[in-house]
Amino acid sequence: MQNIVNVSYNQTGQSTSTNPMGMRDMQARAFESRDAQYLLLKAPPASGKSRALMFLALDKLVNQGLKKVIVAVPERSIGSSFAKTDLKKYGFFANWEPNDIYNLCTPGSDGSKSKVQAFHNFLNSSEPILICTHATLRFACEELDEEAFNDTLLAIDEFHHVSADVNNRLGELLRGIMENSSAHIIAMTGSYFRGDSVPVLIPEDEARFTKVTYNYYEQLNGYTYLKSLGIGYHFYQGRYTEAILEILDTDKKTILHIPNVNSGESTKDKHNEVDFIIDAIGSVVKQDTTTGVIHVKRHSDSKILKVADLVEDNGKERDKIVNYLREMNTLEDMDLIIALGMAKEGFDWPFCEHALTVGYRGSLTEIIQIIGRATRDSNNKAHAQFTNLIAQPDAETDEVNYSVNNMLKAITASLLMEQVMAPNWKFKTKKSEDDVAKPGEIKIRGLKEPSSKRVKDIVESDLNDLKAAILQDDTMLKAMPGNVDPEVINKVLIPKIIKVKYPDLSAKEVEEVRQHVVVDSVVKKAEIIEKADKRFIKLANEFINIDDIHVDLIDQVNPFQKAFEILSKSVTTKVLKVIQDHIQATRIKMDFEEAAILWPKIQEFVKTFGKEPNINSIDALEKRMAECIIYLKEEKRKQMQANG
Repeated sequence: MQNIVNVSYNQTGQSTSTNPMGMRDMQARAFESRDAQYLLLKAPPASGKSRALMFLALDKLVNQGLKKVIVAVPERSIGSSFAKTDLKKYGFFANWEPNDIYNLCTPGSDGSKSKVQAFHNFLNSSEPILICTHATLRFACEELDEEAFNDTLLAIDEFHHVSADVNNRLGELLRGIMENSSAHIIAMTGSYFRGDSVPVLIPEDEARFTKVTYNYYEQLNGYTYLKSLGIGYHFYQGRYTEAILEILDTDKKTILHIPNVNSGESTKDKHNEVDFIIDAIGSVVKQDTTTGVIHVKRHSDSKILKVADLVEDNGKERDKIVNYLREMNTLEDMDLIIALGMAKEGFDWPFCEHALTVGYRGSLTEIIQIIGRATRDSNNKAHAQFTNLIAQPDAETDEVNYSVNNMLKAITASLLMEQVMAPNWKFKTKKSEDDVAKPGEIKIRGLKEPSSKRVKDIVESDLNDLKAAILQDDTMLKAMPGNVDPEVINKVLIPKIIKVKYPDLSAKEVEEVRQHVVVDSVVKKAEIIEKADKRFIKLANEFINIDDIHVDLIDQVNPFQKAFEILSKSVTTKVLKVIQDHIQATRIKMDFEEAAILWPKIQEFVKTFGKEPNINSIDALEKRMAECIIYLKEEKRKQMQANG
């Protein structure tokens, strides 16, 4: 296995310690914004978003005059995160005490008449707290006017399920409530980007939210036990079931997600896949009739392993094991969980050391949620690992395009995670030789600082969301491996994506955002070393004094190429050629903006080598320059023809 991301943390304990009110670092930060009518809380798994909501909701009930709190979660199992909680014993002024009657995260259809009626009864009762699923909220709102939510706090957990798409019912009802009622909104998510590239909120609605961001690095760096995180890939040929033991270490507490039955990696028989995996590990001794836990005697040493099968379709049997998993609290309770659609967002197993996923997941959000299963702080682990088991592209099969696209998307997901997990820097403009950076800052010559509050908010809170949009863009996928000049990526392709994501920005503001997202992306992946009293950063394979860097130099670096360089060392030459051929076949079209950047480089190439770039060169950039010459000649011919 080859790790593309390796991050080490300092075990400061800050993110898990509590203040005199019983609040963790993230929760205290969120509580500072308790007066906001619309609050967007972006914080990673295990940071304590559920309890943060309790603190905020109770303050709104006790001190801000609100009468009701409605908490909506994506699935019933997550409702348990909002169960009765004694907060007073830790120093808070009130306890979280929902009435079981209005906990609608219970067995039965989310849209059942009884649950919808219970929702309506709640609004007419004196009870202050209701917990339900997103689906129950949607069904209940079909028979309600938005004014019913006056003086109510609506808290939406896993907010990335909302979408600005006109067909997204949750997004539609949220916009209606914001427009036509006095309701307060708290939106919580560990990943604000969706897999389908559709924005969660339209820009004008998003601008109404006060944003509180607690990043992954703050969370993981502040742990007590976890020291490092690795994100990597293992490539296989043939069927994944025959390669699974190459990467599955049954000495590590593991959640294994098998592929969706509709994916190319699936054998189309999910139950048989589970049986094959268990048989490869050992022999089944028994399955506990009460809990559903499968006891497996490992082939290698006869050790008994406890396995949970969440792929099981029988609802009664699956409920047994789900209830067991919800209540287990010791290291010995479980060794391996095999899942398909479950055990992702909201699932809490702190002892998990390894999240192993077969096949590419089409959503960056889903990948982040799965990684979050292994990044809980626990005394049984110093290292957490996410591994994606992916099929190697084979030029002899009809699945080559599918396989290459999956591999490219998997690599871009790791690039995003590298950005998300890395320490944050504050970037400022270096105005003179005497302009010295403070701790945590890097001064860059020529950097444009935000000229408006809108740009400042994007730079401070939205860069990872913007990077997700960049990394999901089809044109960027074709450009990132290095077959397009870095300046074209940074100065042409990225601004186009910014304009789509933030259509309200002026050209000046787009350039300010562009510089910050490029600088942040390049510096976060760069190697920084200290010698004596100076710091050096590695850019374009050479170390440069960090006090001397200019934004023009950073623009000459491809922010995303590192992962592809690692990939080239992880697969065979034959597989790499298949990938390169696919990229070449779907390369982006030339336009004048790219040609304008490449032309000076072409002139320099001719001056240096005494020849024009060769269209058949094995060097991708030389080939691109040759294509540029062809493009310019054709454009000149068209112009001459138009002029007679």
